[in-house]
Amino acid sequence: MEAAADEEQEGISAQSPAQAPPSSASSLPKEQSQVELELRVLQALEFYPPSKLKGIHRHFVLYGLMEYLRNSLDRQFSADEVLQLLDRFFNLEMLKPEDDEKDNFTQGEEFSLPESFFNKDE
Repeated sequence: MEAAADEEQEGISAQSPAQAPPSSASSLPKEQSQVELELRVLQALEFYPPSKLKGIHRHFVLYGLMEYLRNSLDRQFSADEVLQLLDRFFNLEMLKPEDDEKDNFTQGEEFSLPESFFNKDE
């Protein structure tokens, strides 16, 4: 009896080592589901690489990631949630479009067909 009291004073429990403390037992499913979520994100990156999040296909890739996660985990994901998940693995600041790339899409040019198109002899 004295040995058990000494062990408890030193911070060692006399309980069997297979029993987890009650505080960590409730967090096990959360940790397991978090690991499952991260694994699914990494699997999705096989089809939708993060390098494509930089270009004009950014929204299509983001939508593909959302759909992949929805199909594999049976729950909806918003674009912000997917970006937060990706931010754990990658520096998403590097993938943001630069100002000069934005300007390329906002500059408008008047389009017209060449005159030779209209002057064809039929």
